[in-house]
Amino acid sequence: MPNIVKGANFVTIEDTKQLSEDELADLITSLMEQPYAKGVSHLNILINSKFSKEIERHLNWYGFNKHDEVITVHKRLIDDSNAKPYTFKNLHTISEEEFTTIWKHVMTDSLTPSSLKIEELMESVKIEIGSGYKDSCIAAYDKGNPIGLTIPHIEAGTQEEGRIFYFGLISKERGKGKSVSLHKQTLDLLKSKFNAAYYIGSTSHMNIPMLQVFRKNGCRMLERNKVYKRIIR
Repeated sequence: MPNIVKGANFVTIEDTKQLSEDELADLITSLMEQPYAKGVSHLNILINSKFSKEIERHLNWYGFNKHDEVITVHKRLIDDSNAKPYTFKNLHTISEEEFTTIWKHVMTDSLTPSSLKIEELMESVKIEIGSGYKDSCIAAYDKGNPIGLTIPHIEAGTQEEGRIFYFGLISKERGKGKSVSLHKQTLDLLKSKFNAAYYIGSTSHMNIPMLQVFRKNGCRMLERNKVYKRIIR
């Protein structure tokens, strides 16, 4: 069955590739009647590249428009005791206000801007990750100065699938090679602290810097999906 991710004011349907064309069309139709879908402003569905144009027409009929294409990657995690270049502080150490302030700076001029407000993003973290969200909300510091953030966690309904809800550097720290080190340090944390066996990541096909980070850290492409979005103002 597809995975349904529910956040603050959004719902995302993932993992549609195992469905047949008819099953996916039925899913889209039934989705419009679900209470959880009616109550949000942003409804997203990821469509695997195997499906025909008929599915796109079906989505258009229900008010969905193509928003992006995302690349999903996979990496088997191993223990790595190398020195960690950055200091990590989670919400047990810093305040939520400090964390969201850094998050706002990270979102400035981002190649993957969010349509959600920072308050909705923070609420979505709490909903998706649950009671352990304070362990996952991590700000990264270099020589005492904040450089970005990362939100590693175990995917809901699994015990070993490591994910990163959000990841990024503040604008002045970009282009210095720090993303590769920060991402690798996050993968190490997923293995050592969250007990993840493997990592699943994704980003827009237009986000070339993040795709390069995936490649440099040994992630391999798993699939490519079109993202369709239905927005109700």
